[in-house]
Amino acid sequence: MTDDGRIFREAWIDGVKKHFPGEPKPGHITPWEDTPEWERQSAAAVFGQVRDFVKVSNGTTAHLTREQKGRFVALCRIAQIHKHIENPKPSYVADWDDLPTWQQETDADIFEQIEQSI
Repeated sequence: MTDDGRIFREAWIDGVKKHFPGEPKPGHITPWEDTPEWERQSAAAVFGQVRDFVKVSNGTTAHLTREQKGRFVALCRIAQIHKHIENPKPSYVADWDDLPTWQQETDADIFEQIEQSI
């Protein structure tokens, strides 16, 4: 579980560094060791959901668009935020169309990185 969460977090940080316009907030690129426990649990859970989705799809997720892949990660992440935070900020649980482009691209990158690792 720890490795899954770490892989997810590192993919997130890589995506933020690649897609965020300007200098990202420190919380966006906090290393795994300094990540709060609830975020570690969430990262591992979302990694597992993507991994399981790819497996039960027998690899056909390669036919999904980047947007579809990113939407899946975003939806899984939103569910985890609701699980761990009673009244999350609206920006934490924003629907796909309301996410900034950098976050959409980062979520798609995360899916593809997990997909390629299977």
